[in-house]
Amino acid sequence: EVQLLESGGGLVQAGGSLRLSCAASGFTFDGYDIGWFRQVPGKKREGVACIKSSGGGTFYADSVKGRFTMSSDNAKKVVYLQMNSLTPEDTAVYYCAADSTPYAGWGPVCAPVYEYDYWGQGTQVTVSS
Repeated sequence: EVQLLESGGGLVQAGGSLRLSCAASGFTFDGYDIGWFRQVPGKKREGVACIKSSGGGTFYADSVKGRFTMSSDNAKKVVYLQMNSLTPEDTAVYYCAADSTPYAGWGPVCAPVYEYDYWGQGTQVTVSS
């Protein structure tokens, strides 16, 4: 059974940092795109960053470029999201997700939310001003 479990969320002051982790079980990262998403109540879930399979690269939403870094430890089956220079606008529930049938045709951007078929439960990140 494919499972994803996020951790590392919490409350942090503006300008601070957090590192989120996502532990995977039931599959290996080979052939999967892995993404981080976030959602604020009443708004659509939005992509934050992704690592594309087969060395396809790492991509970020414009809103987090230069502040967030996504990485993976394939041996441990864990992906990370290092978040620096946090602002209150980063407050959201953060989810990691896996796309088991990645489509190369999206090009050098993360695939949309509906392409991802496995999701974690999410972890709350709250940034105070």
